[in-house]
Amino acid sequence: MKSAPVPPGFFGPFAVGTFSAAGKPSFAGLVVPDGRVLDLAAALGEPGLTTRALLERWDETLPRLGELAGEVGREWLPLETLRVHAPVEPRQILQAGANYRTHVIDLAVAHEPEGGRPAGQVRAEAAAMLDRRATEDQPYMFIGLPSAIIGPYDDVVLPSWCEKPDWELELVAVIGRPAHRVGVEQALSHVAGYTIANDITAREVVFRRDMPQIGSDWLRSKNAPGFTPLGPWLVPAAFVGDPGDLRVTLKLNGEVMQDESTKDMIFGVARLISYASQTVELLPGDLVLTGSPAGNGMHWGRLLRDGDVMEGAIAGLGAQRTRCVAEQPQ
Repeated sequence: MKSAPVPPGFFGPFAVGTFSAAGKPSFAGLVVPDGRVLDLAAALGEPGLTTRALLERWDETLPRLGELAGEVGREWLPLETLRVHAPVEPRQILQAGANYRTHVIDLAVAHEPEGGRPAGQVRAEAAAMLDRRATEDQPYMFIGLPSAIIGPYDDVVLPSWCEKPDWELELVAVIGRPAHRVGVEQALSHVAGYTIANDITAREVVFRRDMPQIGSDWLRSKNAPGFTPLGPWLVPAAFVGDPGDLRVTLKLNGEVMQDESTKDMIFGVARLISYASQTVELLPGDLVLTGSPAGNGMHWGRLLRDGDVMEGAIAGLGAQRTRCVAEQPQ
């Protein structure tokens, strides 16, 4: 399913996304809670306007979007007639790893080889490591590829080489003002809004067995085409309140697998943005993925397969619905 299967259900009077009608180019759109979408290129008189272009002048654009959301007499389009694309095309994707306490401990147990250390010992050692990380104030981050992004209702193609595809629903901060070497206190002022990502992971290739000294292989494990369903839309930060207190839920074929608050994050959104910006200049439209809570497939012993349907939601930010399909032989 490519169009939104449910009403928006987001915080505030509007959100921003990327949409298209059948046979027509995509456009930046303003979506309101009753399920109407306004073509912002037409409303603002700027042909070819993209969401990223809006983000590049977010401070000046946001008040105007608020005005448009309340205007009548414009040509609003029914959301159910439109295809919903990923809300923005980022230049850069920064991803936090091992950022939810319970999730990290569960993964440590799941990755322990058969016949290895007792689960209680693994949990205790993982908890001690997390305590040390929190004290040292050093988030763990890596980079993702924009080519992995698909829309929030697009099919997720499971590559033929991937043996253990897993889900990881995540809160995403979308940058609206360039950020380079910013402090924690200033970091959230650089966020335009928030959206949702499902950071699909090929678990069997996370660690390089041929080169254990190198560590993780994030290129292969997380960046296949379609491994990052994004959206459905960007909800302005002003409407979200505290990003450290949002409910993250993922259902697999109707069964709840992840259900956790962002309170379980080790490092909050502000700390992650500040940390990333010490090395990278974050630009408007860039994404900062904040990590995934407990309840992944490795924990349940049940990984993704052909025909599975994932429904992911974060309170106030809308919901995704994606179907897994096996890659067809070439």
